[in-house]
Amino acid sequence: MRKQVVDYFTALRVFLRSAQIGSFSGVAAEQGMEVSTVSRHISRLEADLDVALFNRTTRGLHLTEAGTLMQERASRILADLDNAREEVTLHNSSPRGTLRINVPTAFGRRHVMPHMSAFLTSFPEIRVDVTLTDTTVDLIESGTDVAIRIGALPDSTLVAKRLAGQSRILVGAPGYIKHAGLPVCPENLTDHSCLFFTVQTGNAWYFRPGIRPDAPFEKLSVSGILKANDSEALLEATLSEIGLALLPSWLIGEDIKAGRLVRVLEQFEWVLAPGAERAIWAVYPPKKVVASKVKSFINFMACQLKDSLG
Repeated sequence: MRKQVVDYFTALRVFLRSAQIGSFSGVAAEQGMEVSTVSRHISRLEADLDVALFNRTTRGLHLTEAGTLMQERASRILADLDNAREEVTLHNSSPRGTLRINVPTAFGRRHVMPHMSAFLTSFPEIRVDVTLTDTTVDLIESGTDVAIRIGALPDSTLVAKRLAGQSRILVGAPGYIKHAGLPVCPENLTDHSCLFFTVQTGNAWYFRPGIRPDAPFEKLSVSGILKANDSEALLEATLSEIGLALLPSWLIGEDIKAGRLVRVLEQFEWVLAPGAERAIWAVYPPKKVVASKVKSFINFMACQLKDSLG
């Protein structure tokens, strides 16, 4: 029996979005297709390959081992195709199209979404698809155009542009400090309740004199009664007078100004772990020609963060 001709480019795009969303109906609604059309693209692709790409259950779609392999390869094939199209057509074009952005949850709520209206007004031909998550995703596999990352960047092939500086500040609520006392030296912290990020390795903070930026960080073992995997959760715990915390500067500026938080041992520089420069970055896959929609977003956010975070 003769196999049906497969429109591979369309089928692969439908396959990748189905893998990301987890349902044919979701892809159909997003792409303006009938569910039967989405299903037909996948069925023809599977028939041509003579392999199942998904396990289908009532709860959704799950990639098979072959499907996972196809997702990895197809993501890069289509990324190469998009790069080729951009090199030919986007060099002088105005910013347009769908811009897929990946942003850390708390930072996105506080420092990206409040500026989104101004961005869309400035670039009316751009449509934005924002994902707020604290999980580091593969930009190529997820189809993300640009992501904002915070902290020290691991070695990777991604292109990074520094948007703003980022530091951690040791703070406590006035009520906690009134009850537990104000530390006058780092060693005093061993007598305090210290709040931790779940992702930290060990219960330790690192410090050095603020006037000696080239000095090595010293390790300080501390303890506490609460851990959390979310910056805003630790902020709430700190405001609730549970203990002291090392929180990011972009999160607590207003609380310090309003007197809801007090800086502690501010003559020292504090980090959760020593390492490379910590900052707020825009990262995107390497391309010979960067899409104007990506460049527009990065430049826009650099200006906004310069004004709000300094």
